[in-house]
This record gives sequence, C-alpha cells and structure tokens, in this order.
Amino acid sequence: MLINKNSFENFIEEKPLYYKEIDHRRVYTAYALLKPYIRQPLTIQIVGTNGKGSTGRIMATLLHLSGKRVGHFSSPHILKFNERIWIEGQDISDESLEVAHQKLYTILGKETSNALSYFEYTTLLAMVAMEDLDVMVLEAGLGGEFDATNVCTKALSVITPIGLDHQDFLGESIEEIATTKMNSIDNDFVLALQRESEVYKVAEQVVKQKNVKYYNVQDFKGDYPQKYQKVKVLLDSLGWASYLFENSLTALLALDRLNLPYKINHLKEVKLFGRFYKLLPNVTIDVGHNLLASQSIIKVLKKEQKEQIVLVYNALNDKDYVNILKIFKPYIKRVEIIEIKTLRAVELEVLEQCLKGLNIPFGIFDKIDKNEEYLIFGSFYVVETFLNKKIQNINLY
Repeated sequence: MLINKNSFENFIEEKPLYYKEIDHRRVYTAYALLKPYIRQPLTIQIVGTNGKGSTGRIMATLLHLSGKRVGHFSSPHILKFNERIWIEGQDISDESLEVAHQKLYTILGKETSNALSYFEYTTLLAMVAMEDLDVMVLEAGLGGEFDATNVCTKALSVITPIGLDHQDFLGESIEEIATTKMNSIDNDFVLALQRESEVYKVAEQVVKQKNVKYYNVQDFKGDYPQKYQKVKVLLDSLGWASYLFENSLTALLALDRLNLPYKINHLKEVKLFGRFYKLLPNVTIDVGHNLLASQSIIKVLKKEQKEQIVLVYNALNDKDYVNILKIFKPYIKRVEIIEIKTLRAVELEVLEQCLKGLNIPFGIFDKIDKNEEYLIFGSFYVVETFLNKKIQNINLY
C-alpha cells in the first residue's frame, strides 16, 4: 500500500514552480542514477519560444493514429498536471502517474528527489512513464542547453520560432537566446519558419560547429509542393490559424526526416486545446504569453478581418505586456482584466496605468456578452482562470 505522504500529489505540491537560480548539474546527476533502470524510446526534442506544444502534439497525434506507441511531454498544464504527459492518445491516468512516481522516487532516493526542481523531477517522471513506447516527444521548458529535457540523447531536434522571452535566463538578444536554445542539438535538426533573421545565422553556425544537417521549413513549399497544398487546403477548411499551419509543416518535416509514418488527413483529428481554440461561438482562447505569440494572433485577426474584439487579459510581471498591448490596440474594443492567482502576476495598478497610458479602454472581467467577440489571452494562468469560471458556471453569461 502506498504511503499517502509520499504520493505524487503531495510530493509535487511541495515543490515551487519557479526558481531564481538553478543548479543545472543536479538533473544530470539524477538522470545518471535513473538511466540504467529505464529504456529510452526514439526521442524528439522540441526547443523554441513559441509553438512547441502544438508542434509536439501534431507529431504525437499523427504517429498515434498511424499505429506508433507515442508519448508527448509538454508544459505547463492548464487545469490538471496529467495534461503534461500524454500517452497513446490521452492524458496519463492518476494511477499510472503514481506508479511512475513511486518508481522514480525509489531509484533516486529522498535526497535527490527533493533537490530536483518541479520541472526537472517531472521531466524524469515523463521518461519513466514513457519508457515502453516507440517514440517520445519531449518539449523543453525555458531553455535548451540547460534544460532538463536535454539530459538524454535525441534522434532529432525541432527548433520552433524563437523570439525574446525569459531574458533573465536565456540572454538579452535574439542571437544569445537562439544560441542557448540551439546548443541543445545533438544530431540533425528541423528549423521552423522564423521571424528573426538572426536565428538563421545561428543555425548556420551550429551546423558548422556540430557537424550536423538542418532542414528548413522555408523550403517545404518548393520541395513538397503537392503536400504543402494538400495541408493548406485541409487546414483552411478546418479554420486553423496560420501559425498552426506553419507548425504543422514543421511537424511533418520532422516526421519525414525520421521516416516515421503519418497520414495528412489525420490532421483533422488533432486536438489543440488552448491554441487559438474556439471554446464558444464568440470566445477564442489562446495560452500565448509573449510578443511573438501576440504577433501570430494579430496576423490571424488581420487575415480574418474580424471586427474589433474584447481582449480578456492579464500578464506575468516579466512579460513585455506594454508592447503586447500596443500591437493589440488597433484590433480591440477594450481590455477586460481577469484576476490570476500567482505571485508573478503584474500588479493590477501597474497594468491599469499601462492601459491608461496607451489610451485603451478597460475594465474588470465579469461576464461574456453574446453579442461581442472575445479573445482570452495572456498566459496559461489567464486561460485556466477563465476555464474554471466556465466549469463552475460563474459569471460567463
């Protein structure tokens, strides 16, 4: 019988989600203890600023529907931790999560288990839970070179769009951030469409330094014109945002490089909850939280020529919310601030002053008006809070 105080739920709740300083060596020490006791499937690592979750889920779903036993580790979750470990088409069960935790905790021991950060421990937990699969898709957290997902070897790396985010950890410039992220590469890699030219320059440097090849999604249309058109027609018919179309091309190119099976029509079965997802007829939710994500959303709004929307918004205090709100301004009627429960949230007074300075009308979120169009955006916390209100049927209409 499992001892309740050592249950996964109790154990993980005691770990803080964020750290100002991280000892990057400790997860390698822990993985060295774990490695002899688990099998490693063919591993794809996804690194970047935006698009990691959707690109990984597209790959994992296509492989699953083609008969491969596949798992996808992503972060953060929206409502429940189990969302982070997706195995063979569904979130991991509480029972399987507990079994994996007990195995990992026993191998590492109390001292090492307690020393690991939240993300480090749960990354190793995902590896334990997925050890019997054919393919494991690992989504990096903040970085690449120093990320917990970098402890194991990868058959292929996938570099999604890179922009400014988490500068305290990764560097102040695009070049520094791209270098940190791409230093995670072991073997060949796929490079998604990039909005910053510096990323391509760093990719060329990595190719020379590591003696690897890279496959550029920029070339997809020219190299695979029929496949490109088939994917575009299908996703347009499904109403997918343009950035999700680009992420799909990245996913397909990665599967092609590894000679893994898939059917394009299975894209219809991919569930991308929280990624420009139409939750209600007049409500779209998106977990984007940085400037690059905002630019992708604006691109969609321009394409769809929507009338001005209501932006339900909040932000973490380390995000560039001033410039995010600046680029949203022409497309929104007003901002409705939704309270999020985290110490990292920007102070309400500061956000209100920002909106006043930008001359954007604002108020506090109360309920949805069926006659207006809403975008719920700003962070996983924003979407989580909104969904919890919906689940509890509080003040939505």
